[in-house]
Amino acid sequence: MELQALLAQPFMLPSLPRAVALLMNELGSAEPSLRRLNQHFGSDPALAARLLQEANSPSFGAQRQIAGIPEALALLGVAQLRRLVSSAPLGASSRSVPGVNLQHFWRYSLNTAKLARSFAGLVHQNQIAAYTAGLLHAVGELALHLGAPERMQSINTLLAPLDPRRAKLELRLLGYCYAQVSAGLAVRWQLPDVVVDALRHHQAPFENNSCEPLAGVLHLAAWRARAREAALGERELAVSFPGEVGVTLGLDIDMVLQQDPIDWMARSDAGEYV
Repeated sequence: MELQALLAQPFMLPSLPRAVALLMNELGSAEPSLRRLNQHFGSDPALAARLLQEANSPSFGAQRQIAGIPEALALLGVAQLRRLVSSAPLGASSRSVPGVNLQHFWRYSLNTAKLARSFAGLVHQNQIAAYTAGLLHAVGELALHLGAPERMQSINTLLAPLDPRRAKLELRLLGYCYAQVSAGLAVRWQLPDVVVDALRHHQAPFENNSCEPLAGVLHLAAWRARAREAALGERELAVSFPGEVGVTLGLDIDMVLQQDPIDWMARSDAGEYV
């Protein structure tokens, strides 16, 4: 399937049931906490995308495009937020996105967002945009599985969706990878160029003489989060570290590993992450 044909399909990304429940509870209180709303929206890629899409719609007439959840929350009222959250489809079963373990996906996305924010701070890039890019960078993988489930199932037999080598395999077999799909969705959602460019280029941030610092930040964050999912050991981390990207940003492997979030998302026995 061609990239534009995939992007033209009408599909809705599923949300984490726990995030939806927490948001509905918070939005039902007399005075919802902006801090907790920011936290809950910031834990779920689909909800964050819906929020940012709404905030960047022409109806709000914002003077500039909104890159982060805090800015979006400042624009929308409680009633609008309730409608947005209550209409979100839930990823409540293993069949919600065929071939993708959503618990792993949500955990991975949140870890990548946290790491991207930390790395952005080290290299003086926009931390809010970095968090958004980290949270949304892999939604293209969900779109691929929803839009072309049989094709993706055959690819899954070769490599799992969160395998560090996944993008190269998709590029070889499809001609594009999840990164281009994520960027295409971000364009549809009218997200700012700084986020779209980071999503589009993060797999190869400095190829063809391009210079996309935020894409480099996202590249390192995704590498570290995928390495965590793959349980790579010390030697494997050293061998797989994307040194050229690190050198360009002025970050060596020790600096990157020191930014590991102290609260890596871990699965409980019930399958939820905690």
